[in-house]
Amino acid sequence: MSDYTVRAISPDGEVRGFAALTKELVQELQRRHQTLPVASAALGRTATMGAIMGCMLKAEKDQVTIQVEGDGPLGRMMVDANGKGEVRGYVDNPAVLLPLNQAGKLDVAAAVGKGSIYILKDLGLKEPYRGTSPIISGELAEDFTYYFTASEQIPSSVGLGVLVNRDQILAAGGYLIQVMPGATEETISRLEQKISTLASVTDFFHGGGTPEDLLIHLMGEDTRILERQPVTFACKCSRERTEAMLKSLGSDELRSILEEQNQAEVLCHFCNEKYVFDRSRLEEMIAELGHA
Repeated sequence: MSDYTVRAISPDGEVRGFAALTKELVQELQRRHQTLPVASAALGRTATMGAIMGCMLKAEKDQVTIQVEGDGPLGRMMVDANGKGEVRGYVDNPAVLLPLNQAGKLDVAAAVGKGSIYILKDLGLKEPYRGTSPIISGELAEDFTYYFTASEQIPSSVGLGVLVNRDQILAAGGYLIQVMPGATEETISRLEQKISTLASVTDFFHGGGTPEDLLIHLMGEDTRILERQPVTFACKCSRERTEAMLKSLGSDELRSILEEQNQAEVLCHFCNEKYVFDRSRLEEMIAELGHA
């Protein structure tokens, strides 16, 4: 089954929900960055949150950037998503190896550490929206729950999961449930009870459950599915953009690169694609700048 997100609302409008299936996305991130299991889980959870937040954007060109800055061995994680369902991301240290935690699971909390989560939303306005909140557990689902509740002032529940077997992603996905203003105590209580009965997001998806099934399970049988959207890995980098970036350095800097390295190599952090510009191409670029 291909990756996608779902947006839904309860019949009374008191609860809205988003869910994502992201197995292929997380597998592609693992392949590109050669992440070991704990990095696959951490980056995969963050990318799933990115897919969900991308699904919340109103316009296709709108963009959200998630930056997780922890003091754990993973370092920084960065994820970009847009309103078209395109997601990309990277982690500073993909080869982190840690013992399992006391529950016998990947120790994502120790790998992430303490620090802050930063959210940047470019909605086409003069200034982007910026939000931040502390990392309270490092497991990420709890941290994003806290972000939405504290920074965006919307009572929320987030569930994120990635099931990893060495370099194979067996399941990945997540959900975001939000309580709207005016929701009754009865609605909130029923929602809390339902969320508490969900054993594991990864078990749910690995067992064949869909994002629609998940939201109906959490929000009730009468839940209205509003929209489905495909999710794909996509990077904005290209040879043309990389060349334009090199040209922006100016002819003096390009000559310096030519003298010292004989060629230019540029690596995209987000997709690990390497662009190589040989001596002859650099000389052509310098000549083009001279005629500009």
